[in-house]
Parts: sequence; C-alpha cells; structure tokens
Amino acid sequence: MRKWLLVMATVWTLAGNTGCLLPMYSADPARRSQQLIYTSENLRAMLDEWERIWFLDQPSHLTTHSVHGGII
Repeated sequence: MRKWLLVMATVWTLAGNTGCLLPMYSADPARRSQQLIYTSENLRAMLDEWERIWFLDQPSHLTTHSVHGGII
C-alpha cells in the first residue's frame, strides 16, 4: 500500500510540473501568445548559444572548388 501511495504521489507531482493539472500558459489568448513567443525566443537563444560553444556559427573557409595544393 505504501509503494502504491508513493507512486501516485510521484505521478501527481510530475503531472503538475508538466502542465497537465495546472495549465502552463494563460487562458487569455493575448497573454498566451506572448508567453509562447517568449518560450520560442528562449529556445532559439539556447540553439544560438549551443552553436557558439561548438564554433558552428563561424564562416566556412573552404573553397567552393577543388585546388591542387601542390607544386605544379
């Protein structure tokens, strides 16, 4: 019985954190759209930061055509 109650308490806690029991966004459409924009901007900023850390935002210095590289 104790394990069952512990499992139910865990499920209840996790469901509350994911927005199932308590809505994550406001019911007002104007406020909800503002919250969604802020959320998407935060995710975009996270992607930009990830690319900056791994140097993926740097320009490519590769040529568009093959070069020999040796002495002809």
